[in-house]
Amino acid sequence: MIGDLVSLLVVVLVLGLIFWLVLWVIDQIPGLAPFKTVARIIVAVIAILILLSFVFGGINLPRLRI
Repeated sequence: MIGDLVSLLVVVLVLGLIFWLVLWVIDQIPGLAPFKTVARIIVAVIAILILLSFVFGGINLPRLRI
């Protein structure tokens, strides 16, 4: 049970880091403000869909054996 919680925590942290990095890259691109807003919304929707499908069993992520 503890291993499952640690695995879940690691997966959530890695996904959060990836999405934070994508948002940071979007902010670093010089361009128009509407493009950045739309890109941030798209990334947020993708992140929410991935997390929801992970929570409800739509995505089987490999478990870490610690």
